[in-house]
Amino acid sequence: MNIYVGNLSYTITEDDLRQAFEAFGQVTSASIIKDKFSGQSKGFGFVEMPSKEEATAAITALNGKEMKGRNLSVNEARPRTDDRRQGGGGGGGGGRRPGGRSSRY
Repeated sequence: MNIYVGNLSYTITEDDLRQAFEAFGQVTSASIIKDKFSGQSKGFGFVEMPSKEEATAAITALNGKEMKGRNLSVNEARPRTDDRRQGGGGGGGGGRRPGGRSSRY
């Protein structure tokens, strides 16, 4: 099961995340999402656990738990809907009328 972990402290490492979830069972992967330019954590990550039962126990136990000064937000990850690539409001036609006059009166 893929688990979303939000409200992470910027000081939490992937090892910290893995250790927190390993208390509830096997962890396949633990990753923190980072800004591609600065390399700084974006404050959320994902943990993959093969057992649904163990993952559910981890979600129940860790959701709202304090970790390095922040209360975690933990739930089952939803499939990504990539709306970013579906167009999205192109620009307008400029703000001028023919003849070079502004659209304001």
